[in-house]
Amino acid sequence: MTRRAPGGTVTRIGAALVAAGTARLVWHQLRERPPGGVDRWQRTNHRGEPITLLEGPAAALATVGALAVTPGLPPHLRAAGAVAGLGAGAFGLLDDLGERGSAKGLRGHLGALRRGEVTTGALKIAGIGATGLLAGALAVRGRPPRATGVGRVVDLATAAATIAGTANLVNLLDLRPGRALKVVLAQSAAAVVPGPGGAIAAALGGTAAALLPEDLGERAMLGDCGANALGALAGTMVVAAAPGRVRLGVLGGVVALILASEKVSFTKVIESTPVLRELDALGRRPR
Repeated sequence: MTRRAPGGTVTRIGAALVAAGTARLVWHQLRERPPGGVDRWQRTNHRGEPITLLEGPAAALATVGALAVTPGLPPHLRAAGAVAGLGAGAFGLLDDLGERGSAKGLRGHLGALRRGEVTTGALKIAGIGATGLLAGALAVRGRPPRATGVGRVVDLATAAATIAGTANLVNLLDLRPGRALKVVLAQSAAAVVPGPGGAIAAALGGTAAALLPEDLGERAMLGDCGANALGALAGTMVVAAAPGRVRLGVLGGVVALILASEKVSFTKVIESTPVLRELDALGRRPR
């Protein structure tokens, strides 16, 4: 009997459908019974209208849940996805609900630490770094061992940095309705790649597609919880699917964009580039 490889077409379609259905179900359940009450999750958007942060937990739980039941996905990748998604989501939620301090951005939080001020953003950076390291260690377990100890350390460091870095990058992009989810949808094109990485990409795409109407309609937002979780899972997909040189290239690009964000506004770049501006505004409410 021929053994079917994990992440086949049927598996990937199933992962996307389960993620989409679970995202809608969890979203409605959270809306009906918001933990701690409605006010705890409600914020005011730029229009002065109420908007909820419940989309973030729905995104994290749905994607991790879909990966937990996707057939053929190796156990070490299920575990890596759970640690990456739930870990980044939990530390993002800490920042969403208990934000302390006025520092913004990586430089701002590190500067606050030098002054002796521990912000929730700094705790989030440390927490996502730690969960990224654990998720990276789990994700690389299925690979053939490197020839040297140094090679294994580099492999682990690259995996951890990719997971933590993509978590941060997707969060940095989540500054306009629908933007971060459109980026996640774009990366879900990797679902065409055979293997377990394609199944992770498919689950991410299903979640993003299911929650995009709420985000574009400005009824809900991902917040740090959802953006960090989806970003960390996208990083896990890269670690699971991409060859070494591609992983290094992705990590280099992620680091470059994060550093650039300290000096350059992504929104200004997008709005000054016609194609990006049109894609960014697609489906969004008029100003």
